[in-house]
Amino acid sequence: MSKKVLIAEDYTDTRTVMKLLLETCGYDVIEACDGFEAVAKAIEEHPDLILMDIAMPVLDGLEATRAIRSHAELAKTPILAVTAYGDFYREKAEAAGCNDVIQKPLDFDDLFPLVNHYVH
Repeated sequence: MSKKVLIAEDYTDTRTVMKLLLETCGYDVIEACDGFEAVAKAIEEHPDLILMDIAMPVLDGLEATRAIRSHAELAKTPILAVTAYGDFYREKAEAAGCNDVIQKPLDFDDLFPLVNHYVH
């Protein structure tokens, strides 16, 4: 059974590229275009990993992470913050419940080992 990865990203192009690359590596991908949708899909789908953009409309990635963490069944699901602001958000992301921070633009050579680490 393949592992499920939820991509929460408001930019369609970025989300599409991430989805295609993750699917190529055998992951089932669930998409969310804002933080509110990310929380709903996480509750509904119980992904094995969440890639959470920090700057999103409706509900930002930090608030979405806090909301996801408030559900006992999702408390241990790895959440990786994805941000162009890197170290500026690292402390805030970790305080919100993210396990790690990935820099944008994404370096897919760095992304896959990190995804594999948290999923397996």
